[in-house]
Amino acid sequence: MSARPNSALSPRRASRAIAAEPRPDRRQAILLAAEKLFARYGYHAVSIRQIADEAGVPLALVGYYFGPKNALFEAIFEHWNQTIERRLAALAAVPIDPANAKTLPRIIDAFTAPVLALRASSEGEYYALLVARELSHATEEADRVLRHYFDPLANAFIDALQRALPHATRAQVAWGYQFALGALLHHLTDTRVERLSGGKAHANDAAGSALLVAFIAGGLRAAMPRPRAVRTTAAPAKKTNPRRQA
Repeated sequence: MSARPNSALSPRRASRAIAAEPRPDRRQAILLAAEKLFARYGYHAVSIRQIADEAGVPLALVGYYFGPKNALFEAIFEHWNQTIERRLAALAAVPIDPANAKTLPRIIDAFTAPVLALRASSEGEYYALLVARELSHATEEADRVLRHYFDPLANAFIDALQRALPHATRAQVAWGYQFALGALLHHLTDTRVERLSGGKAHANDAAGSALLVAFIAGGLRAAMPRPRAVRTTAAPAKKTNPRRQA
C-alpha cells in the first residue's frame, strides 16, 4: 500500500507535523496564496487544497492557522486594513470648502489614489484585483467584508461629498458614490484600453489616474448641479395721480 500524502494526514499526525516544524512564515504564505488564487479565479472556484498547494504547505496547516475558508477570506481584508486607514487619513486632510473648485477633486483623489498605488505595486496587485473581482458579487462572504471593512469607509466619503455638495440629498450623494466606485473598480481590472487606444494608453499609468479623478468629479457635478440663483426684479413704482397730490 502506498504512503498517504501530507495533505491526507490524520488530524493527530498533522498536529505533530505542525508542532515539529513551527514556521511563522507559513501563515503568511497561506494568506498570500489565498489572495492570489481568489483574485485570479474567484472565491468559490478555489479549494483549500489548491491554496495549500500554492503555498507549499500541508493541507492541515490552512485550517490550523485560519479555520474555514470564509475565515481565511476575511483574514485577507484584515491584513490589508491599513489601506482603508490610509484612505481615511487622506480624506481627513482635505479641507472641505463647497466654494472651492478643488475640494471635490481632492476628495476623489483621496478615494482613488491609495488604491491605484496599491494596484501598481508588486505586493498589492492581487489584493486590489481581489477587491475589484469579489466585492462586486452579491455573496454572503462579500457582504460580511463590505459591512465590516468598507461600509464605514463609504459613509465617511459620502459624508465628505455631501459637505462639498450641500445642495444634494443623501440619496443622490450615495448614488454618486456608487457610480464613482464602479468607475474605480473597472479601472483596477481593465487592460482593454491598451487595445482600444491602439497602444497609446496603458493600464495603471498616471495619466489614466488623473483622468479618472476628473471624470468622477465632473460626473458628480453634472449629476448634482448647484441650483442657479433666482433673480428677483423690483416691483414697478406705482404711478401717482397729480390731481390728488395737488
